[in-house]
Formats: sequence, structure tokens, C-alpha cells
Amino acid sequence: MRTRTSLLTAALLVAGIAAGPSVLPAAASAPAAPTAAGSTTGQSPNAALEAAIAGLPNADTTAALVRVGGKEGTWHGSSGVHDLRTGRPADPAARFRAGSVTKVFTAAVALQLAEEGRLDLDRSARSYLPDLIPASYQGVTVRQLLDHTHGIPAADFPGTTVEEWYANRFRVHDPRDMVRSAVSKKPEFAPGERQHYLNIGYTVAGLVIERVTHDSYERQVARRVLGPLGLRDTYFPGTNPRITGPHNHGYQTMRLDDGTRGLRDVTVWGTTDGWAAGDIVSTTADLETFTRALFRGRIVRGPLLEEMFTLPEVTDIRTGEPAAHSVGLSMKVLGGREVWGKTGGRWGYNAAIASTRNGSRTLVYSVNSTDAKGQGMNRTAEKIMVAAYGRP
Repeated sequence: MRTRTSLLTAALLVAGIAAGPSVLPAAASAPAAPTAAGSTTGQSPNAALEAAIAGLPNADTTAALVRVGGKEGTWHGSSGVHDLRTGRPADPAARFRAGSVTKVFTAAVALQLAEEGRLDLDRSARSYLPDLIPASYQGVTVRQLLDHTHGIPAADFPGTTVEEWYANRFRVHDPRDMVRSAVSKKPEFAPGERQHYLNIGYTVAGLVIERVTHDSYERQVARRVLGPLGLRDTYFPGTNPRITGPHNHGYQTMRLDDGTRGLRDVTVWGTTDGWAAGDIVSTTADLETFTRALFRGRIVRGPLLEEMFTLPEVTDIRTGEPAAHSVGLSMKVLGGREVWGKTGGRWGYNAAIASTRNGSRTLVYSVNSTDAKGQGMNRTAEKIMVAAYGRP
């Protein structure tokens, strides 16, 4: 359950926050007003989008960066603060952790390899990784890894609370060890029978990419996507827990050293547990370029692009509702039309890319959430999504 206490607002605007083991002084400035750049089509800024990011920082969000594009008009804006210590305005060009948006890059590379005949989506993952995938998972195909219908359970990680995870934030996780942990357990369901959104399928997919290319996953994404599109502010951090280059700070509500609940600066936090499923760092400008190129068929071409817009005909293991995740993307009906995209969350950071199928309206946002991995959607992110596309 998402934690909310009366201390949150005070921690943001009056009493200060905890950064590492020490307590920082309160930011002296008032919440930063949103700044917006008008549409390149000559239209005025979208009032709903501007309202969605107004009033930051608040108890849920310390900063928000938004870019909307496409034939329906363009808009970009930012709000909130770079950090709560100084209270200076958020940097609209800041880099941030994009979390599971990484999966779209991984899926795109896998589909490119399929187009080249180097990877067969209907072939078993075990046939590519016989030394790692046991016979109990021999029926899992590459496609099922990518659309979350594989049935492999999550890997085990130390800790069960955010405080314990924070204590382990510098621990380095090896992807092969994560897979071994997962496949040592019984399948959640037979391959292709249900859908369960988990990171582990993309961890396996990253290793498959390395096996068929005889190259690192990171270099393959750089060579096939980042380089050709000129995404100079997008990179994989590897074992470095810091974000290089300009970035806004991320915060997480948790128990502090003195036993109270408040905000801790979690900007420095390793992401090796995510790897090919969730460790990429990017900017809204780079992700907008990536989204446009993806939906225009410039990254994945021909029939294989349809894999990203085809939902498996199964139900979700938790809700029993029809599957919402395809290869790399997910779909939600907003404002009466299908919107495809991907959200992501790392501690202190929520991000998303989205677009209508024809690319008429694209959206990219970064929201510095104070409970980025909590249940339910961050309130600011939800307002941004509704402002861009309409209500579900």
C-alpha cells in the first residue's frame, strides 16, 4: 500500500529531507512555477498539460518534465525543483532513470535480429541458452519472454522493504545469477497460458541477444538504436550508481535514521537488478526522438513491427483481465482511442513514452515521484496522461 503521512508535505516544504545518513535543511524557496514552451505549430500551450504539472513540489512529486508531439500539436514544459536543498527550478534537459522503458529498446533489438534471421521468436529460449535454462522451462519461446507469457517467476533479491532495498542499493547483480535464481523455482504457469508482467523475461532476452550476436547487450542497443538516432543523452549506467551529466534529484518516502518517516535523497542507487529490463538513463528529448522513430517504423520495420502492437490472447495472472502487454509495449484506451507505450519506475523516478498508433500524438514524461515503486500510478503522472489523451 502506498504510504502517506502528514509529515510528507512538511518534509517537502518546511522541515527538510534526509539525504544519505544526514538531514538536509528545508528549501527556502516556494514551489517552482511550471515553465512551458509554445507549440511549434503556433498554437498556445496546452492548458490541461500546464495545469497537470502546476504546484510542484508537492507530497507526491518534486519535479516533472513533459514533451508532447505529433500532428495534433507540440508542447513541452517543466515544473518543480532540481533538488530540495536549493529549491532551484528543475532542469528541463535533465537526464533521468527511465526504468522499464528499457524494455522497448530491448524488444526493438530482438525484433531487428529476428528480421535479420539471427533470432527466431518461436524458438525456445533454452535452445539459445542451454547452459542456463533448465529442461523445466524448455517450452518457453523468445516471443513469450518478450510478451510476459513465459511463466518464469521473479528472481530473489535481498530485502522486503524499501529501507532494506536502500541498504543494498550498491549491490551488483549479475544477470546470469538472476536467471539462475528464477529458473530454480517452479513455473508460475505453462508457457503461453497467462500473462504476468515481470523483469525476468527481459533479463533472459538480454542474454539471448548477447549469445546470438557474440557482443554485449549494451553495445548492440548503442549500435542499432542510440547511434543511428543520435540519442547522445541516453546510456546504460552499468555498475555506476550515479547519473552522469545534468539531472534532477530523486526522493523516496521511507523510515529515516531517527525513526520518523520522511524523504531521503535516492538519486545515487545502483540499477544492475534491472539491466536489459530497466536500467537505461535518458532525457525527454531523446525518448521523444526514439518514440517517433519507433512508431514510424524506422527502428523495427515491416511485419515484425506488428509484434509490438499485438496483444497475446490470454488473461493477466493477477487481474484476470485481457492481456495488456505486447512485445515491448502495453496498450490502454484513453479518450476513446488506443494509446500504446511503456512506463518505467526506479527509486525517485517515474518515466513513460506513449503514442497513438498512427503517431498523431506522442507523449514523454519524467516525474520525480516520492514513491516511484508504490502501488498505483503517481498522481502527477496520471494527470499528465489524462491531459495528453483523455480519461480511460
